[in-house]
Amino acid sequence: MGSHRRPAQSGLDRSTRVTVLSAAAATAAAALAAAPAGAAPQDKPSDTRAQVDRLYEQAEKATEAYNKADERADKLRAQVERAKDSVARGQERINRMRGALGSLAGAQYRSGGIDPSLALMLSSDPDGYLDKAAALDRISARHAGELADLQRAQRSLAQERSEASRKLAELEKSRTTVARHKRTVEHKLAKARRLLNSLPSEEREAYDRSSRSGADGRTDIPDLGSGVPSSARAAAALAAARSAVGRPYVWGANGPSGFDCSGLTQWSYAQAGVGLPRTSQAQRYAGRQVSLAEAQPGDLVTYRDDASHIGMYVGNGQVVHAPYPGAAVRYDPVGMMPVSSVTRV
Repeated sequence: MGSHRRPAQSGLDRSTRVTVLSAAAATAAAALAAAPAGAAPQDKPSDTRAQVDRLYEQAEKATEAYNKADERADKLRAQVERAKDSVARGQERINRMRGALGSLAGAQYRSGGIDPSLALMLSSDPDGYLDKAAALDRISARHAGELADLQRAQRSLAQERSEASRKLAELEKSRTTVARHKRTVEHKLAKARRLLNSLPSEEREAYDRSSRSGADGRTDIPDLGSGVPSSARAAAALAAARSAVGRPYVWGANGPSGFDCSGLTQWSYAQAGVGLPRTSQAQRYAGRQVSLAEAQPGDLVTYRDDASHIGMYVGNGQVVHAPYPGAAVRYDPVGMMPVSSVTRV
């Protein structure tokens, strides 16, 4: 994306927490050998570049969908583990209760296995027998109470097992969703790479040069003006984001060696001790909305109507962000694409 000023080329994210652009490019190159040429013979280089930009934008949206599904899967995985632990503890409790009831039942059988009146008649020590009978009544009452407790514990365990099974099924469904979004991202990136490879070498090199450094995209420190962050945590997050400039875009990654767009902002605020949601759509609601004219360094800037891209305002009309595969974390004009919202965390 030579310049984020062109709407279709906007900072495009893709997600997999394990794929650096080099890996994505390798996947795409492999797909190239097995797939037909991307661009039609009549396509002009400018048309092909526009198609690549659109594919990158679509891949970015799929990346954020992947991030959302992956975050959901992580939460469900933790819930399933807690449910399993709870079921295991419940089973241990029931086993102990059953053991105690077994001991009580054995004692009752040994002490009261015949009719009490007959036992009293046959007893050589009636007073002693009556004492034992009173103790046996107490054991029986305790036995009944323990049995009721066991039944309640068994019902509770059955409910916990049912809930654990439901969570496990939901987790499997979420994993399927994650895999589907991952395939979508990989498909879009592979298609974009095929189209790039169909360009004449000079055009392709020009596109690669612009997408990695850009006429507008900068990895040097721009003039940030006199604006100051709104808080100490915003200042710390801004410092973290700026320290990441030059690191590669990695779809699905949230640092520290590579980032997608929302991964960069999440990681940056984490360095300031602030937990942000994983996706750009959720991050836009992680604080107070302000106007673009009120933006201060450290504010989050989301783009497009669906908030599928996000960066951090650094001052003087600039943002720092992770653009898309092939482009490192860099500075770009805040107006590189339509702004959706500005959020002060």
